Amino acid sequence: MTLDAALLKILACPVDKGSLLYFADEPSLYNPRLRRRYRVSSGIPDLLVNAAETIGADEHARLMTRAEAGEAVPTLG
Repeated sequence: MTLDAALLKILACPVDKGSLLYFADEPSLYNPRLRRRYRVSSGIPDLLVNAAETIGADEHARLMTRAEAGEAVPTLG
């Protein structure tokens, strides 16, 4: 289940209030500045700070490669 485009326009990271990258096929929202991933379950983003996953360098590089290839949708658009 993908997130609605209207919702993506208003979603922000709860920590730094910046945009996130949405990977529909994973499904997750990623903050590359803080290297934090938020899960999306049944179309509902879990943006609780304590629920976020800290991402290592290899996973960050993989996600950024995908984002640069156009495989992610930025929020706050």
